[in-house]
Amino acid sequence: MKHSITLAAALLAGLPLGAAAQTPAVAAADGPAKIAVIAFQAAVTQTNEFQRNFADLQKKYEPKRAELKTLNDQIQALQKQLQSQGETLSDTERASRSKSLNDKEKEMQRQQEDDQNDFQQDMQQTFNGVASKVGEVLIAYSKDHNFTLVLDGGDQQTQTVLYANDSTNITKAIIDAYNLKSGVPAPAAPAAGAPKPAAPKAPAQHTTTPQH
Repeated sequence: MKHSITLAAALLAGLPLGAAAQTPAVAAADGPAKIAVIAFQAAVTQTNEFQRNFADLQKKYEPKRAELKTLNDQIQALQKQLQSQGETLSDTERASRSKSLNDKEKEMQRQQEDDQNDFQQDMQQTFNGVASKVGEVLIAYSKDHNFTLVLDGGDQQTQTVLYANDSTNITKAIIDAYNLKSGVPAPAAPAAGAPKPAAPKAPAQHTTTPQH
C-alpha cells in the first residue's frame, strides 16, 4: 500500500522533469537551473479537499467500528465468565462457552481484516483522486515560476534531497494554490472539548522540511 502510494507520488512529482527535459535550450538560455523541493504526500493530505474526503471516509466506517466494538465487548464478557465461573461449570457447559468464545474471536479477526482491506482500498482511491489533481497544479505552478527541476523531499525512506534552502520549498504554495483552485473550504474547527478526528494514517503523512 505505502509503496504504491509512494511510487504514485514520485511519478507525479517527477512530471515536471519531463517538461523540463523537453526544452533544454530554453532553460539554458534563461540562465541556471531553478530547483524547488516539495513534500508531495504532505501536500496532498493537507489540502482542504483531501481533509474533507478523509473525514467522509472516517464517517463511512463508523458503523463497522461500532460493530467491532460490540463484538469485542461480547468477547471480553465471555472471557470474564469463563475465568470467574469456570470451576463451577460442567464440562459440557464449559466446552460450549469456550467454543462460542473461539467462534466470536475468529469472527472478529475476519471482520477486522475485511474492514482494514476495504479501508485501505478506499484510502488509496481517496489519495490518488486528489494526488492526480495536485500533480496538475504542481506542473502549472512550476511552469509559471520557471522551475526546471522539482524534487520530492518529503519521504524519509526515499529522500534524495541532501540540502535545500527553505526558500526552495514550495509545499505550502502548492497546497494554497490547490485549495484556491478546488474551492473547497477548510474543515471547520472541532468544538471545544470535542474529540479530534484521527489523522490520516494511510498514506502516511509527512511533514518533513528541507534539510539544512
